[in-house]
Amino acid sequence: MTRRLAAAGPLTPGAEAAAVVDAVLDDLPRHRGVVVDSPPGAGKSTLVVRAAGHIAATGEPLMIIAQTNEQVDDLIVRLAEEHPRLALGRLSASDYVVPARVMGKAAVGTKLPDLGDPDVVVATADKWAWAGDRVWPWAIVDEAYQMRSDKLLRVAGMFERALFVGDPGQLDPFSVVDGDRWAGLSWDPLQSAVAVLLRHNPGLPVHRLPVSWRLPASAAPVVSRAFYPFTGFRAGTGPDERRLTFTAGGMRTAYDRALEEAAASGWALYELPSRHTLRTDAEAVQAVAVLATRLVQRAPVASSERGERPVTAERIAIGAAHRDQVAAILAAGPPPGVTVDTANRLQGREYDVTIVLHPLSGRRDATAFHLESGRLCVLTSRHRHACVVVARAGIPELLDAHPSAEPVRLNVPVKFPDGWEANQAVLAHLADHRVGAAPLR
Repeated sequence: MTRRLAAAGPLTPGAEAAAVVDAVLDDLPRHRGVVVDSPPGAGKSTLVVRAAGHIAATGEPLMIIAQTNEQVDDLIVRLAEEHPRLALGRLSASDYVVPARVMGKAAVGTKLPDLGDPDVVVATADKWAWAGDRVWPWAIVDEAYQMRSDKLLRVAGMFERALFVGDPGQLDPFSVVDGDRWAGLSWDPLQSAVAVLLRHNPGLPVHRLPVSWRLPASAAPVVSRAFYPFTGFRAGTGPDERRLTFTAGGMRTAYDRALEEAAASGWALYELPSRHTLRTDAEAVQAVAVLATRLVQRAPVASSERGERPVTAERIAIGAAHRDQVAAILAAGPPPGVTVDTANRLQGREYDVTIVLHPLSGRRDATAFHLESGRLCVLTSRHRHACVVVARAGIPELLDAHPSAEPVRLNVPVKFPDGWEANQAVLAHLADHRVGAAPLR
């Protein structure tokens, strides 16, 4: 049951987002479960933190379920900053080392009795599965679309009411187990927690955050059309509110022209000649590393609603589909401080500029892994200012030669968007921002 707000007239992005959050909080005591779908950068963590304070104010204890230790630590820091009077607990494994940013902000222990009696306890889904049989009146499940339904089943008996928050457009839950045996079953353990929850509880309210505060006005329409075709969202900033400028001149190379195109339009496609290559394509890997180096050398400055600040190496990320590609890029020598990682590990993170090695670059075929829309969605939605995509020519032809051929199974919900269509939509936009690769002059 999707909730849509009726408005007398156009709302500002802030007012529209605030109205949805208020509606979510109003629904919490009325239903056993509330689902909130969020596009990239729409404020999932902000909503979780606000909802936690809202629930804690009732005097009832709250459990928060995250998917990774890093997410747990991030939530502890945010909760401590926004609600300094709340007593926080952090359940962890015995070998957990408390990061400096978490020290003093929460009681840390391996068992619930070790924590005393905090207002809010945060832990991963795996840790909660072994936390005992206490029943909590409230739970918040963060990044719920990254959670497999079997993990939800292990903890579902621990709470009476829950808020599920996540991004339906990103990567599906990961598993090394072949899931064909469960395909079509309403309780398929490899489906996301939200997908199985809604199949068994179709009457639960589903809210959608309507504004991305991360993506600039140049990116939000592209990502929305390609990966969220039926729900959509808009940018929280206007076309002229963010700028990326260089304080050091360029050398008129193809690398510099690609960076200048990205700074001017928000996007660039650095296109290498069409060729079938190994997954760790040496030429593409080198291009990614050189682009990152030139970007740092040109000392960019980002201007936005947050003010003006230099784009340092720590505010730049390089994304790829495979770990061996990440290793090859690191070996090619990008500037120290630049994040280099896979799409899976970049989920939930934010940078000023991203450089992406396209999953289909140089491939002979288009497999389900490389066509997964969530992977490309993550890679192209981490930036606040600009995204540079590195790819070999010929991907549209590859897609035409390998149309989506996934088997159709009874009772399996159709996944939208289709990865084939999402790739075509992104490439169609990048075609207007293409810079052909060329050797240094």
